[in-house]
Amino acid sequence: MRFVASQPGTRRADSALTRKGAQTRQRIVAAAADLILQQGVAGTTLEDVRAEAGVSSSQVYHYFADKEALVRAVVDYRAQTVVGEIHEPMLAAIEGIDGLRAWRDMIVSVQEDAGCQGGCPLGSLGSELAELDHVARHDVAAGCNRWEAAIRACLQGMRDRGQLVLGADPDQLATAMLAALQGGLLLAQIERNVRPLAAALDVMISLTESLAPPAQQQDDPARPTLDQRNPTDGGSPAG
Repeated sequence: MRFVASQPGTRRADSALTRKGAQTRQRIVAAAADLILQQGVAGTTLEDVRAEAGVSSSQVYHYFADKEALVRAVVDYRAQTVVGEIHEPMLAAIEGIDGLRAWRDMIVSVQEDAGCQGGCPLGSLGSELAELDHVARHDVAAGCNRWEAAIRACLQGMRDRGQLVLGADPDQLATAMLAALQGGLLLAQIERNVRPLAAALDVMISLTESLAPPAQQQDDPARPTLDQRNPTDGGSPAG
């Protein structure tokens, strides 16, 4: 099925929905998102979604003009649930390298628990839709940009706190880290093994750590203080 580049939208705007209507719409989108992660966009039909959500066909078409509109709603849903609800708050709370490592551990653990199936819920949509629907591709790109911005803000905060040298480039580091994450997720999915994902993130975090400023000499415990020096090395302190 080839998706056409039509205007994104649904039968009714979210703001016009009743509370019950919004819940029904959300149930349809969540069901579609789960099915698409398992079966892909092409392998998921509106009938599959209807059955999974436990709604009627008329309800599906009440909220979504066609499959393309539903898929775009799934893209928005994934951007919010993956980036907005998980990665943005976790990255915002990171205060240093240890926090980045905890973020890495969370990502790897999620993939281990999933048996490395499905890949990235947002990135996999981009892979399937990029050449089929330019509106959906744009929406996936917006979600990835949001993800990259969260990584960049984290690294910018580290640089502002003096944990990275002034020459460190948060923009480049964030782009490379997201690229490593997405590539690692894809290889983990293909190999059914978290090793490539862990390795990609470990390399990027090690690179980030290497950009820490050198320790100040006065903070070096191996360097004797003036009081510890032998008087023959320079005399006693003036006083």
